[in-house]
Amino acid sequence: MTYKPALIFLTFLAQAFFSLVLIIITIWGSLALYYQLSESRLITYAAIGLWVLIALAALSTLWFSDLQNYRKAAFIIFAVVFAVLLIWWHTIKPLLNRDWAPEVSQTVTAEYNGDMVRLDHIRDFDWRTEKDFTTNWKSADYNLSKIKSVDLFLSYWSSPAIAHTLVSFGFEDGRQIVFSAEIRKKRGQAFSEIGGFFKDFELAMIAAEESDIVYLRTNIRGERVYRYHVDIEPEQARQLFRLYTDTGNRLSKEAGFYNTLTANCTTVVFDMARILDPSIALDYRVLLSGYLPEYMFEKQLIVTAETNVQSMRLNADISEQAKGSREGYSQRIRMAMPQPQPQPQAAE
Repeated sequence: MTYKPALIFLTFLAQAFFSLVLIIITIWGSLALYYQLSESRLITYAAIGLWVLIALAALSTLWFSDLQNYRKAAFIIFAVVFAVLLIWWHTIKPLLNRDWAPEVSQTVTAEYNGDMVRLDHIRDFDWRTEKDFTTNWKSADYNLSKIKSVDLFLSYWSSPAIAHTLVSFGFEDGRQIVFSAEIRKKRGQAFSEIGGFFKDFELAMIAAEESDIVYLRTNIRGERVYRYHVDIEPEQARQLFRLYTDTGNRLSKEAGFYNTLTANCTTVVFDMARILDPSIALDYRVLLSGYLPEYMFEKQLIVTAETNVQSMRLNADISEQAKGSREGYSQRIRMAMPQPQPQPQAAE
C-alpha cells in the first residue's frame, strides 16, 4: 500500500509526457498540412480537422478511464496516420520551375577563367516602391585578385534579435557586388517565419548592386541597416566569393528549401565561414542573427576603432547616409557621419 501514491504519481507523469509528445506531433502535422497540402483551403482545413480529431481521440484515452479499452486501437490508428503523414512529407521536394516573384525570378550563376569570373543574372532593379519598380538583370565580369574589401550588412525590420544578412565585395575599380541568400517567393506570396519551417519557400542566391538590394531596405522598406567592414585576408575573400558563386551555381540547377532555423541568410554565411576557418564555433548569435555583430566583435572579425559594441553599432548605422537617390549610393553609405561638436560655453 505504501507504493500506491508513488505509482499514481509515476502514472500521471507518464500520461503527461505522452500527452505532450502527442500534442507536439499534432501541432507539427497540422502546420505541415496547412502549408503544403493543397491550394484548396476547404480540403486543407478538412484534413487538419480529421487529423486533430484522431489525435484528440488518442489523447482522451490517456485521461478518461472509461476509454482505456480503446487506447491501443486509438494509438495504432494515430501511429498509422502519422506514418502516412511523414511519408507524404518526405515526398515534397523543392522545385526550380514555379511562378516566381520578379525579384527572385532569376538567381546568380558564375563562370570562371582563372581569377576572372563572369556573373550572370545580377539584379539591378530601380525601386520606386515595393510594388512599383523597373526590372533589370545584367551580366558583369570581375577580377577576384582585385577584391579590396568585404562588408557585412545587417538589415532589421522588426525584432532586434532577427536581421537579414548580406555580404558585399568591393573591387579596386569602385564596384560593389552583394550576395544574399533569400527566400524564393512565388508571385504574390508573403513571407512567413513559421512557413519557413515547413518547406514553404525555396532558397535563392541573389547577386545584386548595392543600389538595388541595400537601397531597397534602407530607402523603400525603411529598415534599419548597419554596415560592418570585415577583417579578412585577400585569399580568404576570394575563397568566400567563390563559395557564394558555387552555391549560386548549385541552386540554379538543384533547388533547395529555405529553413527559418537551419538554412537562412545567416546560417549560409556561417557555413561558408566554417569552411574558411573551421575553428569558428557555432553560437546562438548566429541563429539570432540580430546579435551577430556582438559575436563578430568578440572574435575580432570586424575592423573598428571602437572599444565597445554600442559605439560600433552607432557608427555602423547607415540609415542617414542612405537617404537620397540611387546615384552614388555605395559611396554615400560609406561616408562618415559628422560627429556632434561640443557647444561653446556661454560667457559668464
